[in-house]
Amino acid sequence: MPGILLGAYPERRGATIDWRHRVLAAVSALAAPLDAFRLRRYRRFVDAVGALGPALARLSPAAIDDRIERLRASLSRSGFAEPLLVEAFALIRHASERTLGRRPYDTQLIAARVMFDKRVAEMATGEGKTLAAAVCAAAGALAGVPVHVITVNDYLVERDADLMRPLYAALGLTVGHIAAKHDLVTRKQAYACDITYCTARDLVFDYLRDRTVRNPLLSEAQRRAAELDAPGRAAPTLLRGLCMAVVDEADSILLDEARIPLILSTSSPDTARASFHALALDFARRLVIGRDCAVDPERQHVALTDAGRTALGAFAASQPGAWRNRLHREEATCTALAALHTYHPDRHYLVRDGKIVIIDAATGRLAPGRMWGRGLHQMIELKEGCKPSADQVTASQITYQRFFRRYLHLGGMSGTVSEAGAELATVYGLEVVRVPLRRPSRRTVFATRLFRDRATQWNAVIARTIAVARTGRPVLIGTDSVAESEELAAHLAAARVPHAVLNARHDATEAHAVEQAGRAGRITVTTNMAGRGTDIPLAPGVAERGGLHVICCQHNASRRIDRQLIGRCGRQGDPGSAETMLALDKPRIARVVPRWITTFTGPDGWQRPAWLVSFVVRLPQWLDDRAQRLERREVLARDHRTEQSHAVPGGLE
Repeated sequence: MPGILLGAYPERRGATIDWRHRVLAAVSALAAPLDAFRLRRYRRFVDAVGALGPALARLSPAAIDDRIERLRASLSRSGFAEPLLVEAFALIRHASERTLGRRPYDTQLIAARVMFDKRVAEMATGEGKTLAAAVCAAAGALAGVPVHVITVNDYLVERDADLMRPLYAALGLTVGHIAAKHDLVTRKQAYACDITYCTARDLVFDYLRDRTVRNPLLSEAQRRAAELDAPGRAAPTLLRGLCMAVVDEADSILLDEARIPLILSTSSPDTARASFHALALDFARRLVIGRDCAVDPERQHVALTDAGRTALGAFAASQPGAWRNRLHREEATCTALAALHTYHPDRHYLVRDGKIVIIDAATGRLAPGRMWGRGLHQMIELKEGCKPSADQVTASQITYQRFFRRYLHLGGMSGTVSEAGAELATVYGLEVVRVPLRRPSRRTVFATRLFRDRATQWNAVIARTIAVARTGRPVLIGTDSVAESEELAAHLAAARVPHAVLNARHDATEAHAVEQAGRAGRITVTTNMAGRGTDIPLAPGVAERGGLHVICCQHNASRRIDRQLIGRCGRQGDPGSAETMLALDKPRIARVVPRWITTFTGPDGWQRPAWLVSFVVRLPQWLDDRAQRLERREVLARDHRTEQSHAVPGGLE
């Protein structure tokens, strides 16, 4: 790769926010005119790629293979010069058409080049992000650069790797994939391939494992000298470094999940600690909300009042050890209160086979193996009557913000990222470029309707669902949580309306449920599991009836996530429609909007004036989005301070 240093474990060290990032953030408001300017350049590039097509089509397979080999040598020797990239993209397009029967569209080539230019492509859902990512990854791998293609779950990792395998093979490239079930030997083999498909979580934990076997006090030269001194005795690593990454659903990974540190830990059985957790939970059950503590369930915030601190002090006086430390006992009590009052089954976690399995807030999918820290996980296990797991001792940790900034070459894509352009530019130095639609959109979005309460909302949703399904159109209904999806499903069952449910409880049948969701008259109730990485194919005759209809009952922390669900319909020029139906007693709205606003509502909901309805819906989202943005900023500042304090010459930090 031009302009980078490839060592034994290449990565960018000490990456900080510099003046260029701030300039990118400042000009992000000019996204539309900048897109028009940049797209002219990308269209010229695609035209040059297309001009090579006829000549390549006349070549024999043996001649194509020879040309690929000569190109690989040129890329390795000269770097990513424009003429070489044009030839690379043309050969990749030719190979795709020959092996997959799919000729990448011009818009897919534009998206691939945007990502290759260390930018984020906003590419509408259904426009072919999987193939666009493969084109970008193949171009990097042809130069001998190890490429990681990062997506949101194991199913998509395996599906995309297998789907693109014939294309990579035709280019002389190897591909592997990482799943949660894979052992270290399998992981090392996958990372040894030219292109590796993986989830962000698996990738980061494998990186942290590598950190534990590499001595951060040695420089790269010292590591090489040690290896020459004692060949074969150096600690093996899984990855070959952080060279190039193509991040699918970039906003989810780089922003929505960026606040949470990923911690590599080891179990440390401690009976005294387990008793401490149980006692803290027992004491927290005695406290009265409003008198002894303040609880904000939506923001998962808990604080003791003066009365609560006094009661805790009196209780701790008769307890040994850690209870004598005021800060320690107050933290434990607040954690216990959070476990009791702000973390709920079927929304934040499931109880499965006697264990607590976390539900990923961003994807709605289960996250097996993930654990909350600071005793929270053990207290939730105790609350639910599960056997508490052993405490965890931190071996290494990192956040996505800190990790992805270490890549030498980082690009990504998403269908919903333009709203976050300034933050992506500030944190990662990534510009957002909006890729044009291949075909004009035929999606109809109806006015948002607000209802007095959830019961009224469900009645209206069911009536609307039945009316649309009777026309032969499929209906997809998005809800906020597992509990809410099952509540709506119970109402549909009571009304004798056939339907399917897709949520974290039914994750094993996700692919089948998605495949069936586009059938005529099909009704599917889902969480935001159906919002990312899935394509709902329309059955024959459905497009003529109007396509998929989406009813959004979700009220997410960010408008971007709402757009993901709406984007399930009207893809690639297909017809489709969407509408949002919300209840004013939803926690996120009720926390901000005064109760008198319900006087505007009627049996059919409140729609006018549209600007006021939009304000009621968007204000809580803006406040939550801002709070999360500030939290990510603080996490980033803390990460920077950590890097500064741990930095050593040539070291890992």
